[in-house]
Amino acid sequence: MYQISLITGDGIGPEISHSVLQVLNAVNDKLGVKVKVTELEAGDISLKKTGKALPEYVLDTVKKSNACLKAPVGESAADVIIVLRRYLDLYANIRPAKSYPNMPSLKDNIDMIIVRENTEDLYTGMEFDVGDTSIALRTISKKASERIAKYAFLTAQQRNKQKKVTCVHKANVMRKTDGLFSRTCQEVSETYPGIKFEQMYVDACSMNLIRQPESFDVIVTTNLFGDILSDEAAQVVGGLGMAPAANIGDNFALFEPVHGAAFDIAGKQAANPSSFILSTKMMFEWLGMKNNDKRCCQAAQKIEDAVYGIVKEGIKTKDIGGSKTTSEFTQQVVSRII
Repeated sequence: MYQISLITGDGIGPEISHSVLQVLNAVNDKLGVKVKVTELEAGDISLKKTGKALPEYVLDTVKKSNACLKAPVGESAADVIIVLRRYLDLYANIRPAKSYPNMPSLKDNIDMIIVRENTEDLYTGMEFDVGDTSIALRTISKKASERIAKYAFLTAQQRNKQKKVTCVHKANVMRKTDGLFSRTCQEVSETYPGIKFEQMYVDACSMNLIRQPESFDVIVTTNLFGDILSDEAAQVVGGLGMAPAANIGDNFALFEPVHGAAFDIAGKQAANPSSFILSTKMMFEWLGMKNNDKRCCQAAQKIEDAVYGIVKEGIKTKDIGGSKTTSEFTQQVVSRII
C-alpha cells in the first residue's frame, strides 16, 4: 500500500483536493493500486490556526509518506513549497506542456517537457541591501547543473518523441554562472550519443515557444528561466488549468497543479481540477518507475486517457467556458477509470 500525503491548500485547494481524493479512491477500488491518503493543512489556513504555514508535524508526515500531492497555497506559498523543495532536496521541477483537444492551444501537436533546476539560482533568497541599492546573489553549481542535465537526458531517452534536449541559458551575458551551466550540459550530452542536443538563449527560446512550439521535446534550464518559460509554455497549450507539475528528488517526489489558489472562484464549484488530476497521473508514473509497479503505470495512463477523452468531447468546467461544476467534471473522470 502506498502512503500518500495530501496538502489540501487554500482557495480552490480543498475543492480540487476533493476531486483528487475521488480519483485516488477510483484507482484504489477499480485498478487495485492500494493507497492510503493522509490529508494535511499547510499554507494560509494553517498559518492562521497555528502561526506556522508549514507546521513540523506536516513536514514529518510528508517525509514519511511515499509521495506528496500539494494543492495550491495562498500568500504563504513560498513558506511551504520552497521549504519542502529544499528540505527534501527535490532538485528537478518537471513541467509538461501538451496540446489537448478543444483547448485554446496555439497548435495541436505540442508535446514538450521543461526540466527546471529547482534548488539554486536567484531563488536561494540571498539578497541584501547596501545603502539604497539591493543586491541578489545568483548561485549556479557544477553539481546541480550536472544532475539536472542528466535528468533531462534520461527524460528524453524515455520519451517516444524527438529525443532532443534543448539547453536554455544566457551565457553570452552571464558568462560565469550560465557559462558553467551551458558547459556542464554540453559535457553531459556527450554521454548520451543517441539524444540530439542544442543550446538556445532564453530570449530566443521564449520567442520560439510561440513561433514553433512543436519543435521542442525536452528543455533543460536554470531555476529562474524555468519558472518563466514553463508558465509561458502552459499558456501556449491553453492555460495553467491543464498544466501539472512535479518536484522530484532521488528518493522522494511532490506533485502539484501549476496554477494558484484562485480565491476569486473559491467555493463556487467552478474550478477546473485537471491540473491537479494530471499531477496525480504524474505521481503514479513516478511510483510505477520507482517501484517497478506496472499497475501504477497503468493507473497513470487511465487517468490521462480519462481527462483527454472528456475534453475531446468538449466537456469543460465553468472557469474555462463550460457548464460543468468541479464535482461534475470529476465524476466524469472517475466514471472512465475502469
